[in-house]
Amino acid sequence: MPDFPRGAATTLLTALLLSGPAMAQRPQFFSGGGPPKPFSAAVRAGNVVYASGAIGLDAQGQLPPDFPSQARNAMLNVARELSAARAGMGDVFRCEVALTDMNQFVAFNRIYLGFFRDGAYPARMTTGVSALVRGAAVEVACDAYRP
Repeated sequence: MPDFPRGAATTLLTALLLSGPAMAQRPQFFSGGGPPKPFSAAVRAGNVVYASGAIGLDAQGQLPPDFPSQARNAMLNVARELSAARAGMGDVFRCEVALTDMNQFVAFNRIYLGFFRDGAYPARMTTGVSALVRGAAVEVACDAYRP
């Protein structure tokens, strides 16, 4: 097997296992609207939808100064990315969260839990990082299974 970083190999294996014969289809790419970006908002590969990392920008494209607003917006933005690929938060099986301040972990969880049914929480990794794009405090990316 090629020497992949652990996360990349896990993501590839997940896509192959969940997608089965549908993997023979070409990936579909979905933009998030707005100005062009050097990445897709979401990509569907077979039965799996990968939503790119979303930060807490509001509807006007501004970053609110407070953490709860950024966290809520980040979750809403990743839900919007999934929606563009015809998936929803109920289809999410894995999330990655980046926080610039791990002291906000509990505050983030309070908001995050409201986006999923009790007992149907995705697998998740939360990482503390030194900085995020545009000075954001949180970034969220999700993977969803949607046949």
